[in-house]
Amino acid sequence: MFDTALVGGHLVDPAQGLDGRFDVCITGGRVAAILAHGQPVEAREVVDVSGRLVVPGMVDTHAHVFRHVTGRFGLDADLCGVQSGVTTLIDQGGPSCITMPAFRANVVATSRSRVFTYLSAYLVGGLEGHYYPSLYRPDCIDVEATVKSALANADLVRGFKAHAEVGGAARWGNEVMQRCTEIGRGANLPLYIHFGQLWPMPDAQEAAGREPVDADDILAQVVPMLRAGDILAHPFTRHPGGFVNREGRVHPVVREALEMGMKIDVGHGSHFSFNMARIALDAGIVPHTLGADMHGYNTPVPPPPGTPEQHSDQDHMFFGKQRFSLASAMTSMLALGLPLEHVVRMVTVNAVEIFGLPSELGTLRPGNPADVSVLHDEAGRFPLTDNEQTTVVGNRLLSPDFCLVAGTRHQATSAILPKVERLAA
Repeated sequence: MFDTALVGGHLVDPAQGLDGRFDVCITGGRVAAILAHGQPVEAREVVDVSGRLVVPGMVDTHAHVFRHVTGRFGLDADLCGVQSGVTTLIDQGGPSCITMPAFRANVVATSRSRVFTYLSAYLVGGLEGHYYPSLYRPDCIDVEATVKSALANADLVRGFKAHAEVGGAARWGNEVMQRCTEIGRGANLPLYIHFGQLWPMPDAQEAAGREPVDADDILAQVVPMLRAGDILAHPFTRHPGGFVNREGRVHPVVREALEMGMKIDVGHGSHFSFNMARIALDAGIVPHTLGADMHGYNTPVPPPPGTPEQHSDQDHMFFGKQRFSLASAMTSMLALGLPLEHVVRMVTVNAVEIFGLPSELGTLRPGNPADVSVLHDEAGRFPLTDNEQTTVVGNRLLSPDFCLVAGTRHQATSAILPKVERLAA
């Protein structure tokens, strides 16, 4: 007699090589058995998930959930997590060595979602830095303090967030990235590096005394500074300084990075471009993992109470009040031609292995925590639009139904989940 059984669904668990109709049986918050559908199952609660996709609890590798502390930028963790069908979140650069205790107490300890972090390499963390590039200059990095914080919070900190982009390089050269690499080596943890322009180019006074910087030179300058296991983010960015150069070709150094053992994560969000994705995929550049990259500038949520209207979101390069989720980012990957097994792998076992999460996550192997994501899987014709306003029509739509975290059920009720229309056949 099991506590719960999810019966009749299409289970895809790449770590176990499972792809078919299986029943997931749960006892005491852990997976008790995976049975071929049709075998007798006795459980206190039997949940019929016929016609739905069942996968190990999904991992969002690029979240921004240091709510309130990061101003408008940080979202509620459970809004992006369990309420969006996602069991595990990795916050990218919200907390720093200064604010890590607050992140532990006010985000990790209070969320129903599992939450980890890639600690900011900068003292300010993610404090609305999109508007204040000066907060990310070299003397705002404390290598020793950041390493110490990571080691003191090793249960939560899995690496470090850094930025390699033309606005910063035009101001400070490669000094910021040099300090970030010192942090990664000091803690023996990977870097997660943002590529694609983030800050406006400096004015003449800010750039005084420095040689002009070409966005197409950023990758070639930064990759030799990195090491195996470091993660290159935003391969499909629409902003200058990404994987695709101004001539519309993938930089050769990307292949060199892969040969060196680096990994690629799709931080979807406002950066994502179907056109850039097509170029990269056609060149054989297939990302390993997938993050939604939802935050307060690109998601239709109201600002925290008491937030003054200091900035116009419409003037920000990441503005775009689209509703999206990790499941809709998966739908985009399917529309680009990636097979379902690989897309599921991106948000499960690959995410666990590459981002250094506990090995019992990412697969429904018996004995592991019963972290499960259940998705609606619809066939049809669905228009998918990126922030460039490019629309691609996909033939498959994934949307979250519910998830389980250690066997506890959470419905996908997030207000930011997209509503995609179905086109006539």
